[in-house]
Amino acid sequence: MKKILIVLNNSWHAYNFRFNLARSLKNNGYEVVFIAPYDKKYSELIKKEFEFYDVNIDPKGINPFSDLKTMIILYRLYKVIKPDIVLSFTIKPNIYSSIVAGMIGIKSISNITGLGTIFIKQSLVTKIAKILYKIALEFNDKVFFQNNDDRNLFVENGLIQKNKTGLLPGSGVDLDKFVPTSKKIKNKFKFLLIARLLKDKGILEYIGAIKIIKDKYKNIEFQILGAVGTANNTAIKKNELQIWIDNDLINYLGTTDNVEDVISKVDCVVLPSYREGIPRSLLEACAMEKPIIATNVVGCKEVVEDKKNGYLCRVKDFQDLADKMQMIINLTDEEKMIMGKVGREKIVKEFDEKIVINKYLRIIKEILC
Repeated sequence: MKKILIVLNNSWHAYNFRFNLARSLKNNGYEVVFIAPYDKKYSELIKKEFEFYDVNIDPKGINPFSDLKTMIILYRLYKVIKPDIVLSFTIKPNIYSSIVAGMIGIKSISNITGLGTIFIKQSLVTKIAKILYKIALEFNDKVFFQNNDDRNLFVENGLIQKNKTGLLPGSGVDLDKFVPTSKKIKNKFKFLLIARLLKDKGILEYIGAIKIIKDKYKNIEFQILGAVGTANNTAIKKNELQIWIDNDLINYLGTTDNVEDVISKVDCVVLPSYREGIPRSLLEACAMEKPIIATNVVGCKEVVEDKKNGYLCRVKDFQDLADKMQMIINLTDEEKMIMGKVGREKIVKEFDEKIVINKYLRIIKEILC
């Protein structure tokens, strides 16, 4: 039995974004092993079905000694586990796992799920990341990107040869889980932003737009769902969040394992991000027939068809975001329903999770033959 190792920097992501891939690999005769930092909830859920190894992969740390220690641990583990192929996701696993696998002679596939904050603002860290990516991706047998702009950026910067690359529709959507429902209670119009509370996700623009709309409309609710206080230099501070709550600007929902239940109760999902891979929140909202609003940037523009399943707004422009939110508010129920159905049709055609899984199955088979 061929053994496949899946490496991520977060057990939550492993369970919520890659578990169906792991199950499909298992159902196709592969042995699957996970490596990720341990947490009490999601790691234990993974361990009920798969072998799991706890490795501290700090997603945001820039301590070279800590990262070298991570690489040494991965090297020793790979020698013990002896995988036939390694699948890695997110920046540090893509870099360090690929280098380690290459040193040992193990096949590997990286998935560039998005470029992250370091590629939005050019800095010394960005330059170092590009050098490390160039070294690491040389060892990969295949590198998947989630949009063509990111792939072209890597190719044009000489980080990878185009013939090694492939495109995936994000991590896809489980269309059996994210389905249209009639749970919405028509007592007020509700907007929802789903993201970690980072400035690069457009949180400040969302707040700016909310202030404009609240001066013009009554009975509108603005929600945020996502983790606050994450380790990132653009993170919104907890005291900033509390001010927005105290001023009745937003309803903060925290985090949840039942995103579909939250989406079902709103009218529109908003993501004014500065750059994405393919944002899962927009895919899930469309799958549930909700109109969406997002910035006209890499990753978001692949999901939003302007004026068809939602609206595109200018990046870092809270006035334009407010204008698009007002356009949604003023749509008739029938117009919103049509937008929602167009969105669902797009997801079924282009972003079904089965598309992602089948592509992995095919490429893995080709590499291991």
